[in-house]
Amino acid sequence: YECGDAVYDINFEGAKLARASADTWTANEPHKPRFVAGSIGPLNKMLSMSSDVNDPGARLVTFEEVYQAYREQMIALHDGGVDMYLIETITDTLNCKAAIKAILDMEDEGYEPLPIWISGTITDRSGRTLSGQTVEAFWNSVKHAKPFAIGLNCALGADLMRPHIADLSRVADTLVSAYPNAGLPNAMGEYDEQPHETGHQLHEWAKDGIVNILGGCCGTTPDHIRHVADAVKGVKPRAIPERPVAMRLAGLEPFELA
Repeated sequence: YECGDAVYDINFEGAKLARASADTWTANEPHKPRFVAGSIGPLNKMLSMSSDVNDPGARLVTFEEVYQAYREQMIALHDGGVDMYLIETITDTLNCKAAIKAILDMEDEGYEPLPIWISGTITDRSGRTLSGQTVEAFWNSVKHAKPFAIGLNCALGADLMRPHIADLSRVADTLVSAYPNAGLPNAMGEYDEQPHETGHQLHEWAKDGIVNILGGCCGTTPDHIRHVADAVKGVKPRAIPERPVAMRLAGLEPFELA
């Protein structure tokens, strides 16, 4: 859309609007404070995948270019008053690492440290991100950022996302989040899953203790969120597991040296 020069302004103004709205709601309902997560979504270019089928090493962007793109956005979100950074809908872990580095470098330069929330995307029934990692491998790749929450969003409905959230819940020693789509789109690209269906499925997740933070992505509406909130009200959140110290690495698969 030729809006590259407006990145700072768009993110700064968006963050300011969200900040003002959140503060108003918090003032009206102090028992239920609202927080603003600065959304840092995926780019249309990936560092982990070739841009030329005949050249595995070909890339359309460099790590430095991706880093600078994220940095500009994050400075704007920070200046606009967000409470946390939300790196979300991650399909390429290397892109995510560029975003993490931008945040950590900002802290080193004197910007106020803010919590980091990371949310990946399992794109299909393969159980892997678009760049090929399993859920556990993805966690091993980003846990050095010490995110206050790690999770999954988009691409899948609650029924197909559940086993991957269960896997993440088993290995992540931090809060686990999930905001699935309202099922899968129909032939017309519309979402048919009704709010009570989403609420029922996510109630089961909460009851089974595999998640701490819940929401909705594509196809969900305020009614979906209302049903989810009502469905999990009073349910005990997931307990964060204590994992033994070990060297944990990751390529496409996780590796643990006990």
